[in-house]
Amino acid sequence: MLSLTLIALSLALDAFAVSVCSGITIKNRRLFHAVRASSFFALFQFIMPLAGWYLGGAFHAYIETFDHWIAFALLAFIGCKTLKETGGAKKEKDGEDIQNIQVLLTLALATSIDALAIGLSFNLLGKPIWGPAAFIGAVTFAVCLAGFEFGKRIGALFKTGAQIAGGLILIGLGVKILLEHLA
Repeated sequence: MLSLTLIALSLALDAFAVSVCSGITIKNRRLFHAVRASSFFALFQFIMPLAGWYLGGAFHAYIETFDHWIAFALLAFIGCKTLKETGGAKKEKDGEDIQNIQVLLTLALATSIDALAIGLSFNLLGKPIWGPAAFIGAVTFAVCLAGFEFGKRIGALFKTGAQIAGGLILIGLGVKILLEHLA
């Protein structure tokens, strides 16, 4: 159980970072937005290990060669958009944050790609996946809700500087994923 808890927490950290950034950058965030985004992150963290487990070893070699590039590109793109929004008194547009369903889906996918590898690993080890996948999803949901609240509190303190930090964190997260896989 300790190993599974550590796996779940490590998988949830990327989604937690995005949740903190979203809590910082979304000006009129409501509990609904935090619950919806946390649900998306949790759902993807639940589905990806299942997909990895069912796809088995054959798919591992294929996705392993470029999964980090996909995650990097998606996170860097969203991070750059966040940074762009900080310049001047621009009107907020639909589609600039996770209140937009397309952005939310992109971030949920980008932060859950590593969970695919966990599913593949469980398959190769001959371990069951449904229970661990549900646990990973539940941990992700709880961690993301906490991240939104933490980001909201930080954002209230630091305003635009926090939004810049949020964009840089997303880009940094993408770079981290890329470097981990290239090393």
